[in-house]
Amino acid sequence: MKVAERYPLYLANKAVHLNADLPVVDKFSGQEVTRVAMADDESVEKAIAAAEIAAGPMAALPAFARREVLFHCVERFRERAEELAQLLVMEGGKPIRDARGEVTRLIETFRIAAEESTRFGGDVMDMEISGRTAGYRGMWKRVPVGPCSFITPFNFPLNLVAHKVAPAIAAGCPFVLKPAEATPLGAIVIGEILAETDLPEGAFSVLPVDRDNASAFVTDERLKLLSFTGSDVVGWKLKSQAGKKKVTLELGGNAACLLDADTDLDDALDRVVFGGFYQSGQSCVSVQRVLVHEDIHDEFRDRLVERVKRLPVGNPADEETWIGPMISEEAAIRLEKWIQAAAGAGGRLLTGGGRKGAVLDPAVMEGVPKSCELYDKEAFGPVVCLERFSDFDQALDSINDSRYGLQAGLFVNDIRKIHKSWDRLEVGGVIINDVPSFRVDNMPYGGVKDSGIGREGVRFAMEDMSEIRLLVIRDT
Repeated sequence: MKVAERYPLYLANKAVHLNADLPVVDKFSGQEVTRVAMADDESVEKAIAAAEIAAGPMAALPAFARREVLFHCVERFRERAEELAQLLVMEGGKPIRDARGEVTRLIETFRIAAEESTRFGGDVMDMEISGRTAGYRGMWKRVPVGPCSFITPFNFPLNLVAHKVAPAIAAGCPFVLKPAEATPLGAIVIGEILAETDLPEGAFSVLPVDRDNASAFVTDERLKLLSFTGSDVVGWKLKSQAGKKKVTLELGGNAACLLDADTDLDDALDRVVFGGFYQSGQSCVSVQRVLVHEDIHDEFRDRLVERVKRLPVGNPADEETWIGPMISEEAAIRLEKWIQAAAGAGGRLLTGGGRKGAVLDPAVMEGVPKSCELYDKEAFGPVVCLERFSDFDQALDSINDSRYGLQAGLFVNDIRKIHKSWDRLEVGGVIINDVPSFRVDNMPYGGVKDSGIGREGVRFAMEDMSEIRLLVIRDT
């Protein structure tokens, strides 16, 4: 695939070749492959001012017109699907099989938003609940919250952008978007395709920008909502700086998966390998902790280790590769040190953990102490930690013994245990007979505790991007 020599930013719907200050590196080779325009303070100010002006026209845009914009994107994404996948391989180091999967989800997310755009309304209320309200009628509708600010991470440069951009268009909100500096190209292509539409001027801006010039995305009071996906440390800091605006945060976790005694091991093995190691473990709901009932623990452990040893490691452009590079060598070094520290504290490294540049061999560990960073924090890389349990209730307590609470996966067949898990687990989603990595793009997705606040999933994001406006009529 031929990559453009230079990519613009998008300011108030228009491509602007402001400079070429942001280098984009092939994450496997380490070679610079292109450069992207970087926004400065003046560009950010112009984008926010344009979004404020566009708030009225965007709110007035008929639902069918928003739907047409979103369906246009769907068709163009389909036409450019392989190009988009190859960009993900290059800028993110994402194995090609995972990259094509992300493009599919990008398309699905915009399609869902197109469908929701024409059925996102309100309701009629019965106001006559007592004698004093006789003759009153009530109804409510949702109206756009106004200009939105979006900050997205490197690991899903297409679909996590889509989960902010598509609901904003469907709800009628203009936006300014800051994509991750490490992976800006997917967002730039989305901007290129949006520029082909008839959205009102100022409806969108896609601005790669460094942290020194990004404060307005958080603090500017003309922006009525901040939606951030990234680390918990950064997310909570941004929330404290955001002032009066709405804030939604998706901040990741150290997701747990439980295998009960009657688990189908063949099925669970396939899913845990997927959940722990797809896109080199760089997912906020990657399987990090696996709690296995003592009756099946040893067999599952041995089979998992053998499967992980055989996972192909290398060039993400190769069709067979499972494990490609992490986003940077620094990230791989950080996780390598966590693995070594866990082993030094008494954990047993069963396979993997070696590193070559940004590529970390997929690792399985057992008995990692809870005091270790590998257990307590988000690994965000290709490593799974096993632990044995005998009592189901204590296993649920162990899952809850985390400052995170995004999703949990449980392989259980007892309906009573399923309901108990749903009632007791302190997470945003409980996934039964699958890994916590499972996500469909219309479901409510988000977490509790340090995993964030608010929910993504198109309709739920649209609710955050809107306000309820009530109408009461006195007939008599």
